[in-house]
Amino acid sequence: MALFHFGKKKEEEKKVPACCCGSAPKAEASSCCCGAPVEGICCVKVLGAGCKSCHEQYENAKAAVEALGLNVEVEYITDMEKVMEYGVMSMPAIVVNEKVVSMGKVLKAADVEKLLRKLGC
Repeated sequence: MALFHFGKKKEEEKKVPACCCGSAPKAEASSCCCGAPVEGICCVKVLGAGCKSCHEQYENAKAAVEALGLNVEVEYITDMEKVMEYGVMSMPAIVVNEKVVSMGKVLKAADVEKLLRKLGC
């Protein structure tokens, strides 16, 4: 059976999403994707399908980041391959520092602010 490689599974390389700053995450357990100090937030992403509620979540996230005075650009990702890399099955979802922090519901801007403060802003 070794002729056709039956019974031998190929080791699949886990895809790690690239950071918004252009560098790859250091480690899975790291709390910041850039390897920068854990104090701040370096990546905020909204994952969605492009529907009305996903776009509303994106606008709320941008408003929250602006209200907190963060120097971070909110990224809106609609590519389903990239969304699936995060393991998100219900949208919209919010990703902060490469960690999914909310999914399946539209948070108001005030709720997103509260979430970002809790995560280290």
